[in-house]
Amino acid sequence: MDKQEALDLRYLKMAKIWAENSYCIRRQVGALIVKNKMIISDGYNGTPSGFENVCEDREGLTHPYVLHAEANAITKIARSGNNSDGATLYVTDEPCIECSKLIIQAGIKRVVYSREYRLHNGLDLLKRAGIEIVFLPEP
Repeated sequence: MDKQEALDLRYLKMAKIWAENSYCIRRQVGALIVKNKMIISDGYNGTPSGFENVCEDREGLTHPYVLHAEANAITKIARSGNNSDGATLYVTDEPCIECSKLIIQAGIKRVVYSREYRLHNGLDLLKRAGIEIVFLPEP
């Protein structure tokens, strides 16, 4: 294992731990944005600020207003003095198409994830944008 892969695995472990902050029952997802070996933002899936921490309805379906971990991390950047140009996004789960659009617009150049999603159109969009994608399955 090379140094970059070892570092990627460490940040993915941290993203997985961060996912434990999520109140979502169906799936807990965590994300970190790293630039110049510094974590500049983090996020996990959940409801918008000020909403009750309930992600699913009575049937167990996710509420449409629940934010994905990537979206939470990227919007935190927008409220800070940092920028994500050239950064790496570490996320526990493969990004969806909506998050992939945000990743591209945020200037993130590399995405590392560890669990696949049922749809792969998010990855297709990232590839089209020239973003490096690394899949490191959970051990």
